[in-house]
Amino acid sequence: MIGRYFPTKVECYAGYRGEEEPRRFALGGRTMEIAEILDRWLDPNHRYFKVRADDDGIYLLRHDTNSGDWELDVAGHDAQSGNAS
Repeated sequence: MIGRYFPTKVECYAGYRGEEEPRRFALGGRTMEIAEILDRWLDPNHRYFKVRADDDGIYLLRHDTNSGDWELDVAGHDAQSGNAS
């Protein structure tokens, strides 16, 4: 994946299967509520979540499965059109 990832704080919820899903994340001093998980996928070292936040923007979150760190892809975000490239 090509992108510009920056560390972010993500709050998660573990459902009945114990698999964590992001519920909110930090962006520029603001807490963004995740309205919908649009897509999710895995690679050997990361879990990816394409989400729609409460501002109607589309964001890509990446979770490092080894370190537990979360990152936000700022290259693919377009808040005006709500599209991620």
